[in-house]
Amino acid sequence: MNNNNLKSKSNGILDKNNNVRNKSIIITSIVGIIMNVFLAVFKAIVGLLSGSIAIVLDAVNNTSDVASSVITIIGTKLSSKKPDKEHPFGHGRGEYLSALVISVIILYAGFSSFIESVKRIIYPTVAKYSIFTIIVVVVAIIVKIFLGYYVRNKGKYLNSSSLVNSGNDALLDSIISFSTLVAAIIFMAFHLSIEAYLGVLISIIILKSGIDMIKDAVSSILGERVDVSLVKKVKKTINAFPQVMGVYDLIFNNYGPNSYTGSVHIEIPNTYTIDEVDELLREITLKVYLEHGLVLSAIGIYSVDKKNPLAIAARRNIRKILKNYPHILQMHGFYFNAEKKLIQFDMVISFDEDNQLKLYNNVYEEIYSLYPDYKIVISIDNDFSVSI
Repeated sequence: MNNNNLKSKSNGILDKNNNVRNKSIIITSIVGIIMNVFLAVFKAIVGLLSGSIAIVLDAVNNTSDVASSVITIIGTKLSSKKPDKEHPFGHGRGEYLSALVISVIILYAGFSSFIESVKRIIYPTVAKYSIFTIIVVVVAIIVKIFLGYYVRNKGKYLNSSSLVNSGNDALLDSIISFSTLVAAIIFMAFHLSIEAYLGVLISIIILKSGIDMIKDAVSSILGERVDVSLVKKVKKTINAFPQVMGVYDLIFNNYGPNSYTGSVHIEIPNTYTIDEVDELLREITLKVYLEHGLVLSAIGIYSVDKKNPLAIAARRNIRKILKNYPHILQMHGFYFNAEKKLIQFDMVISFDEDNQLKLYNNVYEEIYSLYPDYKIVISIDNDFSVSI
């Protein structure tokens, strides 16, 4: 089976996996819709009959959860659309947009409940609690905890930020229901109404959660560092080739959950022919695609001189210098040319380093003191995907 057939087969496997993932997200969202509709109607009736603002707000929150699940389904459908002329990398980032919309809904729900709770503090009304009310709230708590963990765990397993946000929202609702239960018990035991004050406190918690979710969604849209475990797996796959002496500058471009393109640099001995290098790059590209679903759009080559004793010694000496600087994470792409009097390499600096220019100058001066006749060219790289 040639490379094209293997890649075609792999495409089919990846498409099938994505379809299974999308169906699982939609089924989980439908379960959330059914349970939240039931809870919203049930609690709205009980809340209106008892005159409890807390239970009514709880019902409103269930309605917002229904909207969140619907948006998750829409976002999943959008992200599963095939690439087109306007979006050649697909529509996977639609899931991040749906997560952002859900976060805004949660924020709005927290703001609305805060306003209503404050109104009840200013214009208090007495609720009519009963044993039936208590039972309803207890059932709501149990259902919401189950639903929250179910949806959130599914979201983590499927790498769906929309489901994770919906699950967290459901768990927040269980806290609201629990506070309602506490308020009801206190009122029945001491005839003291505190539900409006609890409503204010819970609203603040919801607002904070909504803001945090918005930050996470925006961060995903802007682009984040790729998960370290994936970086390690990809580098391990490439390093498994005996010709490869090092893997560097692995950069991922994210186009939705589990959808990446990227580029990488590898070090290989300078004894290989162009044909051998071409064959190696094709093999690496295919293996990374088959094992990780990552499309390597480019593989850069750093040649390593393993014969010239001057080059070997210079490489070793410069590594010793760099080890004295804790914020220098890595050196790669080392090039030594005695005839041209040229030393060149890339240096990865941690984001924790506040003064890169000063660090660069210090390193340059130390190297220049050892090789004053050489032109020293140092390229600074950011720690894009964890230098390991």
